[in-house]
Order: sequence, then structure tokens, then C-alpha cells
Amino acid sequence: MNGTDLLADRFEEHRGQLRAVAYRMLGSLAEAEDAVQEAWLRLARTDADGIQNLGGWLTTVVGRICLDILRSRSARREEPMDETYVPDPLVRPLSRVDPESEVLEADAVGVALLVVLETLEPAERLAFVLHDMFAVPFDDIAAIVERTAAATRQLASRARRRVQGATPAADPDLGRQQQVVDAFLAASRGGDFEALLALLHPDVELRADAGALVRGAAASKAVRGARAVAEQAATFSRLAGFARLALVNGSVGVVTAPEGQPLSVTAFTVVDGRITAMYILADPDRLAGLALPPLGP
Repeated sequence: MNGTDLLADRFEEHRGQLRAVAYRMLGSLAEAEDAVQEAWLRLARTDADGIQNLGGWLTTVVGRICLDILRSRSARREEPMDETYVPDPLVRPLSRVDPESEVLEADAVGVALLVVLETLEPAERLAFVLHDMFAVPFDDIAAIVERTAAATRQLASRARRRVQGATPAADPDLGRQQQVVDAFLAASRGGDFEALLALLHPDVELRADAGALVRGAAASKAVRGARAVAEQAATFSRLAGFARLALVNGSVGVVTAPEGQPLSVTAFTVVDGRITAMYILADPDRLAGLALPPLGP
């Protein structure tokens, strides 16, 4: 095995964490993969023998790449990201959960958190993700954002307050989540408006993202309040029969796929037995890139 192969093997040991960092930074699976690949290219052009902590070096490199991508996004946007945006979801089959996979799912980042992260300034998002989620020291993050460690600590603190204020603690029990989502689907299929109201928090939020080309049209919408969301959910009755439960970012969600063709992925936030948020991705281009797993009947 030559030096390049050995270096590639060492890189692969860190790929999972690098992808996790990039996904939390960008909310896009395709962009996260691009960032990880760029980190490999930079490593291949570097004298790796001089790197004492390869994992730490790669994490900061991916952070720097993601920061550049976020800044480029901000520069391209003429208007802020609108309130119908839904990040790329991570979808897995819903099956019996063993203790090991429970640990993995507990570490998953929810769609609700990704939505809040999207509202942060690029440097704030970097400081929060790297420090609070991956325990990267502030001194290392400061070198990326070109600020002092104290200023970087303030970035993370501001981001932390935004995140804590906007993401209520969801029920971590998958069984209780499933009961609520099952009841929601049953009420949607039956057009039971009162049952839907009972399952929705009074301040529930619904986001439906049908894609950049039609965002802002009827297909993309942001709706708030139990009655308004229940009215929307009642209109889903025609497609509710095609809904299949799945794990969406570690929580119980729904994939709607008539004849195996995915039309949407829905993430739910469940708090105290009621739904506080629904995030629906219905962008056909992005759905096609998710590589959804086979789901049960």
C-alpha cells in the first residue's frame, strides 16, 4: 500500500464526523459531500506527516470550507431566506430500535434545529456548531473566523441564545412520537378536523417547501396556528394513504410516496403529546437527491 492509499484510509476514518460537521453547517446533503471532498483534496496537497491531530485538522478545514460556502450564499442572496425553506432531511427506515441505535438517534440533529441554524450569521453558525456540537476549542475556531477567542466565544453565545429560544425540548421517546404521528395520519385520512385540532399545539408551525422555482407560490407555504394547520392537513387526506412512517433526522416522520415515487418528506416536532411544528420538503429535485431507503408497507 503506497502513501496515498494510507492517507486515504486515515481520511476515511474521519469521513463520518466530517460529513456530520458539514451537514450541520450547511443543511444540504449535496453541499456537505462537496465540502468533505474538498477537504480530502486539500489534505492530499498537504504534507500530512506534519499534522499531529489529523481529525482536528480536518474538522477545522471543513469548517473553513463551509464558512466560505455560507458567506457565498449570503452574498448571492438579494433577499433573506424566506420562511418556507426546509433543509435536506436524513431519512432512515423506522424499525425496532436497539440500545445502540437509540444512542445514535439521540445524537441526530433535528430539522427544527437546522431551520434555526439557517437564521444565524455564517460566523455565528460556525462557532456554535464547532464548539457546542463538536467541542472544538475557541482558539481553533478563532483562527477560522479571524477574530479573538473572546469574540468567538461571544459568537457562540449569541447563537446559543437564539437556538435555545427557538427550539423547545422535543419528546425524545420514539414510541410516544409514533403514537402522535399515527393519530395525526389517521385523522388526516379520515378528514377528522376536531381530532387534528386536538393533536396540534395552539401555536403550531407548518412549513412546506416545494422548491426554489416555485417557492412563494401556492405549493410553498408557511402556516401558523392549530386551526390553519388543521385546515391544511385535512386537504392531505387524498395522499395520506400513501404516507409511510420513517425516521427523519432521528425522530418519527413521514414519507409520502405513491407507487414508490416520493412526493414529500415530513418532519414533526412533538412536545407533551402535541405537534408543535411540521416541516415538509416537497421539492422534486431535492427529493430525487436524497436516496430514500425502502420503507415498510
